Amino acid sequence: MKLSRNLISILSLLIFFSVAVFAQEKMTKDEWQAEMNRLNTEKQSLTQEITSLQTDVNNLKSKSVESYEDCMKELYALVGATQADVDNFRSAVNELDGKIQRKEGPKADRQKDLDALKANKISALPEFFDKVHNQMQAALDAWVEAPKEINYTVVKGDCLWNIAKKPTFYGNGFAWPVIYKANRDQIKNPNLIYPKQIFKIPNLTEEEKAKYEKIKKNYKPAPAK
Repeated sequence: MKLSRNLISILSLLIFFSVAVFAQEKMTKDEWQAEMNRLNTEKQSLTQEITSLQTDVNNLKSKSVESYEDCMKELYALVGATQADVDNFRSAVNELDGKIQRKEGPKADRQKDLDALKANKISALPEFFDKVHNQMQAALDAWVEAPKEINYTVVKGDCLWNIAKKPTFYGNGFAWPVIYKANRDQIKNPNLIYPKQIFKIPNLTEEEKAKYEKIKKNYKPAPAK
């Protein structure tokens, strides 16, 4: 009711000031009366609207509001999931998103993983929908996967160690055996390679990367004599 009284007071002031403004102008008696009638009609209309709004406010106050937890349980029930199911799905989304951001291939496998998440009804929840169906797919689409192998033409002074050490390839000379194994048909002795030979340089698997990085990290050159 306090809201109603305040609004009615404001309306009364508006009408008063409106009348005061018109009073400063030269108006006939009929014009004055017509303006007063218009303002009174407007006041009645607004008063009725205020009363209606106050009724709506009172009705809303009288209704019981469910807790956040209860609302979320109802939402999860719509997709046939429990809180534990949603927590597990969230972990799976975060794990796959990390793999996509780090470009942990093969890309085709990551697409299969994402398709499985999309097929889960939990992905329809507001928390996940945009990320799973839009953001992560966009990241996958933008992922340009490196070819499984590239060719390299040997030049004078090359050795398998130096080729493997090139930043455009492995950046790690200890990975030279990978090149050797991929080109056994051309390399009889890994210490002897020749200019104009064309070698296949395959990508390292995640396991191979870890293996040769560990070797590189643990390598201690022999002390100088």
